[in-house]
Amino acid sequence: MMSLRNPMMKNYSNQCLLKTHFLKVPTFHPFFKFNTYPYASNRTQTLSFTINCNLKNKGKNLLSQKIVLSEASPPPLTQDNDDIINGGNVPVSSKNKKGLYGVVNKLTKKVLQILSNLPLAIGEMFTIAFLMGLGTFIDQGQKPEFYFQNYPEDHPVLGFFTWRWIFFLGFDHMYSAPIFLGMLALLGASLIACTYTTQLPLIKVSKRWSFMHSSEAIRKQEFSESLPRASIQDVGTILMGAGYEVFLKGPTLYAFRGLAGRLAPVGVHIALLLIMGGGTLSAAGSFRGSVTVPQGLNFVVGDVLGPTGFLSIPTDAFNTEIHVNRFSMDYYESGEVSQFRTDLSLLNMDGKEVMRKTISVNDPLRYGGITIYQTDWSISALQILKDNEGPYNLAMAPLKINGDKKLYGTFLPVGDINSPDVKGISMLARDLQSIVLYDKEGKFAGVRRPNSKLPINIDGSEIVVVDAIGSSGLDLKTDPGVPVVYAGFGALMLTTCISYLSHSQIWALQDGTTVVIGGKTNRAKLEFPDEMNLLLDKIPEIVESSSLSKKTDSMVS
Repeated sequence: MMSLRNPMMKNYSNQCLLKTHFLKVPTFHPFFKFNTYPYASNRTQTLSFTINCNLKNKGKNLLSQKIVLSEASPPPLTQDNDDIINGGNVPVSSKNKKGLYGVVNKLTKKVLQILSNLPLAIGEMFTIAFLMGLGTFIDQGQKPEFYFQNYPEDHPVLGFFTWRWIFFLGFDHMYSAPIFLGMLALLGASLIACTYTTQLPLIKVSKRWSFMHSSEAIRKQEFSESLPRASIQDVGTILMGAGYEVFLKGPTLYAFRGLAGRLAPVGVHIALLLIMGGGTLSAAGSFRGSVTVPQGLNFVVGDVLGPTGFLSIPTDAFNTEIHVNRFSMDYYESGEVSQFRTDLSLLNMDGKEVMRKTISVNDPLRYGGITIYQTDWSISALQILKDNEGPYNLAMAPLKINGDKKLYGTFLPVGDINSPDVKGISMLARDLQSIVLYDKEGKFAGVRRPNSKLPINIDGSEIVVVDAIGSSGLDLKTDPGVPVVYAGFGALMLTTCISYLSHSQIWALQDGTTVVIGGKTNRAKLEFPDEMNLLLDKIPEIVESSSLSKKTDSMVS
């Protein structure tokens, strides 16, 4: 008779598989070491059978004796008196467990149970998100006067929030505040507890060859089917071809696929811990500083950088001296500034140049864990000749105007400088391209470009604009947490993709000529029955030799 699953026929003389076979696909062998057969070591299996012996002794009846075999280790024959207390009822080891160790163990389990609570972890994440949003709303790292002005006590925000709350809770440096770091530590503890109490035990269970010896247990799985006249070896071969790791032991079979999907949640937790650890290291272990340096001057890195938290530790690179060789600007055709650059030289303690680079916006300099960004610019001084004397360096000061445009100005006294009503020549500049000059009455006198060497006469004085000296605005920082955060995000993306792999398990039992097969999966539960049906359709039918001969004769006749 043909099988309903597949018209293929195979001839087997034996209908019961008594030997142990292992069909393996070496997919995860480098990652896991499987125990040979944990079923026998984890629980006691009792095998009972009856042996009938005919005893020919003075015509007595047959005697039947039942022998029980157990795979468990026999109990010890003797026991020392020192190991028994209270009349042989309570062992010493049991009494010791009720001491300090038992209390600590019980307390540890209770703490792990609380920390691994899912609602608690969700609440921690929402709290961290709220604090991050609040840190975005409140300007970070400003001077105290800023908070006094924007969060005054006479007009509190929301009726109660003033600068006192900001300084008390550390919201002026939110990401290194104790409340924020404490919430990160609590969330990290919850992730570790969840991994220890939930994910790791699941991995240990998934690594075992969990054979099922009962057809009823197999039929209770998410998918189950009975295959009459089938061989469990054929089932293993088909599953092996589908990418399953297959193990056969006598009449039982166990197969799995996608064990990496079971490992992925642990990887996700580790990635999140890396991200939070890197963020904490960045917030509490960095150095930051800003400086505006005129062209031609030097500064020491350590004099600019300041610590951001209790984990900030300076390095030898802080002794590096930086020299501003040249500052230059590029312009659009409309005259607006398009880019500004700074040529920097890094000098060691002996004054030897160890590195030189021209930086610009979005093209920083990195050296010894220190990153130098080009962030701003200004005009520090105007160099002029007056009546062919000089050059004189006139300091330029920023002037406040409406909008975001920059304007710098300086003043050249004319006449008696000790007079209470001193007058002079005013010079204004928006950038390094041109200088606008006004006489002592405030009337427009002309425009000159630096380095043009073209003189201009104002109030009886001949003025030549030699050069406009720019200043480079630099931001310096060290951030040891950046590599850790990048590694965490990379691991998070990888493990998240791996976690979508389904971990499928299949059990089968040879019951005479029938194979009972069942399985389950942790993902793709709707597709799993269809996949199983396709695999079972490939399993051939077992036809005995006598039946095959009769069928062949009938077809010939």
